[in-house]
Amino acid sequence: MYLLISIILSVILGYLLLMMGPLVGGFLAFGIVAGTLFRGLYLLNDIHKRLPKDAPKPEKAKEA
Repeated sequence: MYLLISIILSVILGYLLLMMGPLVGGFLAFGIVAGTLFRGLYLLNDIHKRLPKDAPKPEKAKEA
């Protein structure tokens, strides 16, 4: 359901950006895409920092 709403909103946003012209619409589209990518990188970095760095390694003697 959320995917369908997201697709419809993206189509409307794309149509509005095309109606603004290539210069203004292009700058806005670039800002949206770049902002989304930077936000994704920030979230990945945050997840990487929260994961335990010294995970216990499985011992082969106990597995046998």
